[in-house]
Order: sequence, then structure tokens, then C-alpha cells
Amino acid sequence: MKKFFSYFFLIIIIAIYIITPLYVLLATSFKPLSEIGISDMWKLPKSWSLSGLIKAFNKLSPNLKNSFYLTIPATIVSALLGSLNGYVFSKVKFKGVNIIFAIILFGMFIPYQSVLFPLIRFLQKVNLYGTITGLIIVHVVYGIPITSLIFRNYYSEVPNELIEAAYMDGAGFFKTYSKVLFPISIPAFVVVIIWQFTNIWNEFLFAVTVTSNPAKQPITVALVNLAGSQVVEWNVQMAGALITALPTLVVYILLGKYFIRGLLSGSVKG
Repeated sequence: MKKFFSYFFLIIIIAIYIITPLYVLLATSFKPLSEIGISDMWKLPKSWSLSGLIKAFNKLSPNLKNSFYLTIPATIVSALLGSLNGYVFSKVKFKGVNIIFAIILFGMFIPYQSVLFPLIRFLQKVNLYGTITGLIIVHVVYGIPITSLIFRNYYSEVPNELIEAAYMDGAGFFKTYSKVLFPISIPAFVVVIIWQFTNIWNEFLFAVTVTSNPAKQPITVALVNLAGSQVVEWNVQMAGALITALPTLVVYILLGKYFIRGLLSGSVKG
């Protein structure tokens, strides 16, 4: 019984720790500016107002589109490339396969800051600096190590007999992938899509440095610039944070059960 109450107490404390910022975010988002104050942040709005949400959405809507233009193709391309890499590194045997895979995985541990200046110089040379296309390429490249790892571990659970049977029937590399592996890859794709979508959507450093033009910047950068120079409209700031967080929340709500199923399928084992 003592152990039960200890765990119960810890769960309550953790829940309060997590829910409190969310409560302040929601309560402040629906307050008019006249009700905003340090002592009033814990109180529910006396008069509920959508003015903060409307103002934040009007300011952030162009950047919200930029984030979708960035995140959706970068997520899809990195997932497909990771899937093909996973197929190669789990089912195709050739000399040095483990060394090459280890080198690719090393990319997961390279800090963003260490490649920032050469990356910017490269993008300038190929005329992609300051564009969403350049930012897409950056996130695709940085996403390949983790997506390759997830798919490689997932495909390692697939019996080799399936691949050998496809080869015996005359299927080549891509046909075997499209007819055998791809149809059973939905759990792994869901894991990768949620992971990549969340990371790319919330990323800030590349977003603020690679896209120097405010018209091309994702919503995470625009959110920082939402604060006023003299008076901070906290209801607008909180509403902007809520708008920024909603897409990743919706993705997880829609795909969450498949995400758990993908994890339990062994897609992140090893």
C-alpha cells in the first residue's frame, strides 16, 4: 500500500508539472489584453476572447504555410530514402556493409552547430540559400541516419525467405522492395513520419539561419519574432505558441496508436 501511494503521489506531481504550462498557455490565449497580468496568469478568462488567436493566426499564417511546404516533403523524402537504405543494409549483403552503415549512423551525432557555416556556404554556392528547398534538403540529409536505422531494424525482422522467393521469381531490387517490403512497412513508416514531422516542424537553428528571408521562414522562427518591441501581448504570444504546436499534436492524435504498434513491432529494436 505504501508503494502504491508513493507511485500515485509521483504520478500526480508529474501530471501537475506537465499540465500547468499547458493550462497557462490555454488560459492566456483566450484572454483579452486588458486581463493579462503576472498575478492573473493562473485565473481563467473573465471574458473569453478570440482576439489573441485571430491576431496570432493573421501574423503567422504565411509562415504556417512555409512550415507545411517544408515539413511534408522533407518527411516523405527522408522516409522513402530511409526505407530503401533499410532494405539495403538489412537484406543486401556486400563487402563493407556494416562499415558504411556505421558511417551513416555517425551523422546522428554530428551537432548542427558544427556544420552550420560550411552548410551555409554550400547552399550559397548552389543558389539554395534562403529558400525552403534548401531547408528541405538539409532536413532530408540529417534525417537519413535515424530513418535508415529504424527501417533497417524493422526489415531485419522480415524473413529472408520472402526476399529470396521474390528474387527466384525474377523480381529485381526495386520490384522486390515495392511488392514485398513496402506493403508491410506501414508501422515503420508511421514511426518515421511522426518522428520526422515532429523534429522538422519544431527545429529552429537551421530554420533561422538557412532561411534568412522572413517571408520564407517557418513558423518556429516567426513565433520568436511575434513579440512586440515595447509591449508584449502575452495573449497573442500564447496563442501563437498554441497554433505552432497544434499540427504536431494532431499528427500524433491521428497516428498515435499506429506509432505504438510500430514501436512494438520491433522498428526501434537493436
